[in-house]
Amino acid sequence: MNAILDWLANGLWDLSPLTLVVITLVLTHITIVSVTVYLHRYSAHRSLELHPALKHFFRFWLWMTTGMTTLEWTAIHRKHHATCETEDDPHSPQIKGLRRILWAGAEEYRIEAANEETLRRYGAGCPDDWMERNVYSRFPIGGIGTMLVLDLALFGVIGLTVWAVQMIWIPFFAAGVINGIGHYWGYRNFECPDAATNISPWGILIGGEELHNNHHTYPNSAKLSQKWFEFDIGWFWIRLFETLGLAKVRSTGPVAHTVPGKQTLDLDTAWAVVNNRFQVMARYADSVVKPLVQQELVSTSARAARKAKKALTRDACLVDEQGQNRINELTSASPNLATIYEFRQRLQGIWAKRGGNAEELLAALKQWCLDAEATGIQALKDFVAELRTYAMPKAATA
Repeated sequence: MNAILDWLANGLWDLSPLTLVVITLVLTHITIVSVTVYLHRYSAHRSLELHPALKHFFRFWLWMTTGMTTLEWTAIHRKHHATCETEDDPHSPQIKGLRRILWAGAEEYRIEAANEETLRRYGAGCPDDWMERNVYSRFPIGGIGTMLVLDLALFGVIGLTVWAVQMIWIPFFAAGVINGIGHYWGYRNFECPDAATNISPWGILIGGEELHNNHHTYPNSAKLSQKWFEFDIGWFWIRLFETLGLAKVRSTGPVAHTVPGKQTLDLDTAWAVVNNRFQVMARYADSVVKPLVQQELVSTSARAARKAKKALTRDACLVDEQGQNRINELTSASPNLATIYEFRQRLQGIWAKRGGNAEELLAALKQWCLDAEATGIQALKDFVAELRTYAMPKAATA
């Protein structure tokens, strides 16, 4: 009897509290890696390939720890990208409110998972083998129940707490924090046409998904970090899997680069600039807008200058009435700020025409550069000189 009571209290392993905490964090991290590497970067965006054995391990582990199926998660996420920040977005805090998505994001997921049209339209390429049809999709709570039994057997009564942490990790951090805070609060490296933000430059707790603005800018990139100071632990795991022959990266974002001393504006330059357009606009913000704001608004505080820069570089689809009034106020007070704002809008207009032929694209870019240099604003002239150095790698143009 004492042996049974001891087993019920401590489980088969009888671990110390510290060891239990470490094991719990390891278990939840495996789930996070399964979501970010398998569901997100592989299944939803196909930014990498995975070995069949690794893919099936991830499917099995997610069944055990979340009850989610590949089809549902993939389809909902693809729809999110296709309809971001609109009424059709399954989980936009800009539409449904931050409180709703942060605390009830999992419920929004379940509602959308029941939408057969979403699964049919956005779920192409997901597993449909015997295990998926007869086990994972048919018995979604079977894995969760199995994990509960295992946790209780291995850890005793405290195993219920271990299991509970495993169960809430993804619903809160992925469905709530990433989908909520990741579209509401944080910093932005790029002005992508939605409200996605980077929550933290160190993507560790949620597998690198903290770098959400980077992801929405380059959704097909297997690597979510873009700046030197950013860390994406999901990318660390992908590189490890690649070293072990279990993964193959397909894309890491834009392929354009700069060639020091290049001053020829040609088709290669035009394609490179379009390919790298989000980083080009980020450079425009830092090298043109920021110094001009500081020069023109010398009497303002650093905080006011940052807000002015943000207003003048915000993507047009995210500018509300208050933001537009701020832009009008800034451009009315300074002809130079009005000029650089106009040229920023014109440069973005070139991207909208990228469906035209190459000659039209190059002609539009050349004219923009000539007009920018004619303004006499040194920051614009320097930016034009930098644009001419852009080129596509030979491997990408071959």
